[in-house]
Amino acid sequence: MTDVHFQRMKDLPSTHLLGAGTAMCAGCGGLEMIKEVYDVLGENTVFVNAAGCMTLLSVYPFTPFRGSWLYTAMASSPAGAQGVRDALDILKANGRMTEEEDLEVVVLSGDGSASGMGLSATSGAIDRGLDFIYLCYDNEGYGNTGQQTSPESPHGARTATDAVGPGNIGYKKDLFSIWVANKPAYAATVVGAEPLDLARKIEKAHELEGPRLILSLAPCPTGWGYDPAHTVEIGRLAVKTGVWPLKEYVDGKVVHTRHPGKRTPVEAYLETQDRFRHLFEPVRNDKVIAEIQARVDAYWAEVDVDDGTKA
Repeated sequence: MTDVHFQRMKDLPSTHLLGAGTAMCAGCGGLEMIKEVYDVLGENTVFVNAAGCMTLLSVYPFTPFRGSWLYTAMASSPAGAQGVRDALDILKANGRMTEEEDLEVVVLSGDGSASGMGLSATSGAIDRGLDFIYLCYDNEGYGNTGQQTSPESPHGARTATDAVGPGNIGYKKDLFSIWVANKPAYAATVVGAEPLDLARKIEKAHELEGPRLILSLAPCPTGWGYDPAHTVEIGRLAVKTGVWPLKEYVDGKVVHTRHPGKRTPVEAYLETQDRFRHLFEPVRNDKVIAEIQARVDAYWAEVDVDDGTKA
């Protein structure tokens, strides 16, 4: 590749994060979220990228990132972030870097790493009070290797490893609550289909110090089975049905930033995706659909009690 070509790529603004030079799937909900986050954080960042789908964002010499990027093994990104943060602090202490030149350290991780392989390293980083943002794109499976079941795969979904019968018999691990139990500086759930809510939360996280979680639902056309043009619609349905609550943990308490009110039945969300098609045809599985609906209803009933409102 010539220097001229490299310079052209280097000069691309952050708004080209979904553009040429990346080998990502069309309609990726993770990319949708990351683009919005990057527009807020800007170039003064270093992404510590756990192995996963988003590793493909930085394939030399093409990369949409204008700041710094470091690749780590799937379980090691919080440890990598610790080393980067320590190095930056040493540079500042020795007068070799000003506060204006300092970088925001951002772990970029899929749900398999965030709630499975890398959870112990994350716990250690929170215990040490590491000053970093943990950005998780939750596509509810090991998407980079064929959408196998992960700790975040939803009940009833068919994956590459739960491809028959009722699908996944387990339930999503509550990563948000795990973080909250460790009392971080901040934690929030987001989805790219709700950009104003996302922007407000990433701005708040950016202003704080210490361990901060941004947990994003990441609709995945390839793994979930839907037309890439429907990513935004599916993200909004996840919120309207109550399947994906938008909330944040700040100042020691959890607050819901969007209450769906009269919720759309969950089957309106499930019907949009091939991974749930077996629940509707050739024979409708009312039992599993009811189990999914009941779990969502129970969650919001508890929220309504906590908020002092009617269920």
